Amino acid sequence: MKHTSKFADMALFLGFAGVVALGPVIFTPIGAGYPDLLQKFAIYGIFAIGFNILFGLTGYLSFGHAAFLGVGSYAAVWSFKLVSMDLLPAVAFSVFLAGLLALAIGFISLRRSGIYFSILTLAFAQMCYNMAYSVLTPITNGETGLRVLRNDPRYLDAAFGYVSPMPSLLGLQITSWTGFYICGAALVAAFGLSIAIFRSPFGMTLRAIKSNQNRMGYTGYHSRPYLLSAFVISGMFAGLAGALLAATDPLAGAERMQWTASGEVVLMTVLGGAGTLLGPVLGTGLIKYFENIFSAYNEQQLTAVFSFEPDSLREGLVKTLSLFVGEGWQLTLGLLFMAVVIFLPGGIMEGVNRLIGLKRTPRVKSLGDSPQRDGLGESVIENMPASYGAAQAEQKSVKKAKAAAP
Repeated sequence: MKHTSKFADMALFLGFAGVVALGPVIFTPIGAGYPDLLQKFAIYGIFAIGFNILFGLTGYLSFGHAAFLGVGSYAAVWSFKLVSMDLLPAVAFSVFLAGLLALAIGFISLRRSGIYFSILTLAFAQMCYNMAYSVLTPITNGETGLRVLRNDPRYLDAAFGYVSPMPSLLGLQITSWTGFYICGAALVAAFGLSIAIFRSPFGMTLRAIKSNQNRMGYTGYHSRPYLLSAFVISGMFAGLAGALLAATDPLAGAERMQWTASGEVVLMTVLGGAGTLLGPVLGTGLIKYFENIFSAYNEQQLTAVFSFEPDSLREGLVKTLSLFVGEGWQLTLGLLFMAVVIFLPGGIMEGVNRLIGLKRTPRVKSLGDSPQRDGLGESVIENMPASYGAAQAEQKSVKKAKAAAP
């Protein structure tokens, strides 16, 4: 059974990597097969995967995760300005500082749970956002934003005589398709790490905390170190996403730390399916597609689409549908989100599971059995046969009857 589980996880990982590699081909038919948008899919996918480690496994809802995204962006730009235009030092600084900030915020916020935890994280994020516009202006450059300049010192590059006009990775500039595949490789690595965390004893402990934190305390587990570890890991994922954002667009602004950015990652995770492996990535792709492609439709394009209809019918269709595209794309997204929450509380992944006939809570032989994972990342344990235990129970009853007989 353990071999089957590892094989299923490896198949899931390789399948995911294959989809990322073929992204330009897969997304071209729906108009999303260009590098800038695919880079956003990958970067915000990393952000959502990290958020899912906290929210999906522990049930602790953070409304302030954009703070780590913004800190990651600022750290990366400062790395490009002072150290090198190479991505590796920027990623190291971003992940470290985001993890350090997550440790500080989580240490305080995790003293509370439920809505109080959510409000605390939101308060800290808004404090960071406002400080970026006020007392931290020498570091963040305020409303103008922090950007890379040609005359920045870049001491490491100067020491080795290396000159690069754009952020790069080992000489490969992070632009166009090269930039997408670098971001895509980071997404695949983040997804693989997410699988490892979900399947590890640490991940199972987080699931148990989500299921019943009080009972975990009765068994001798002190849950706060585990929760703090999950919070820090989630913040480090956000820092990585912030570094990649700065690499694809070397201008860091405080808007990346705003509460709306935190709300967006919540929508991505819930829409796709919190607690699943693929759900946050699917939710990210859907929201970013609506934001960048669906919002570009206008009445002229709708008129061209319905050109085969009679004039009287076409005008009515165009007028009606124009309310849901272009500037009204958020109305469509809101209706879609409402439909998912009402009919598919488990997100898009619940609908996928229903379509392919997967069961989420099958009967099991024992809790000690190794779980078999399906290709979608849900935990599936082997079904218990209907007759399981019947023979043993019958034998015990016969023994008891013989013992009771004179």
